[in-house]
Amino acid sequence: MKALFPHEATTRDVTVRVSVSYLPEQSEPAHGRWFWAYHIRIENDGDEAVQLLTRHWVITDGRGGQDEVRGDGVVGDQPVIDPGESYDYVSGCPLKTPTGTMEGSYGMVDMDGQPFNVKIPLFPLHSPATAR
Repeated sequence: MKALFPHEATTRDVTVRVSVSYLPEQSEPAHGRWFWAYHIRIENDGDEAVQLLTRHWVITDGRGGQDEVRGDGVVGDQPVIDPGESYDYVSGCPLKTPTGTMEGSYGMVDMDGQPFNVKIPLFPLHSPATAR
């Protein structure tokens, strides 16, 4: 699992795993645009279902500039993840630099209605080196 999803963090029996890929076909370095896709797997190893309600991302570019993104759910969904189950989705991130990082948290709620945050691990965004 570590080879497929090299970045992971666990909070309250919920593990977030991340893999990331640079997408050269959607990037335009000559115009200051680099693009990555990231695949997230959220695993519920607890004893009760949890629901993902919100997301909070901190995206840092190679110059140290930061953007924060907050919103409801992920890719238009607010999934309920049953015990022993997982939820996968893929999304993307453009940057104005060839390197950067992403990290954040998901706002979750347990079946008693108690809110809690789940850490999204820090992961790098690196484009391959280009020959000049």
